[in-house]
Amino acid sequence: MRRVIEALRLRFDQRLSQRDIARSLGLSQGSVNAYLTRFTASGLSWPLPENVGEAELEARLFIRPSIPPSATRPLPEWATVREG
Repeated sequence: MRRVIEALRLRFDQRLSQRDIARSLGLSQGSVNAYLTRFTASGLSWPLPENVGEAELEARLFIRPSIPPSATRPLPEWATVREG
């Protein structure tokens, strides 16, 4: 999370380009772009509010997708599989 926060600081405080941020932090430009895009979509503002810690920032930027229940996929007809 430190790199994410540092990327945000470099973008909003220092007004560096994504290329310069990537070079400075040793990240790919794609990673920097993903961090900034996720931050924009999160609805948070910079500087971060004092009540937003690293754990909450991570939760807001990296929301885990819900996994659909496995029951939604039909199972094969095992009798037919054995015959084949």
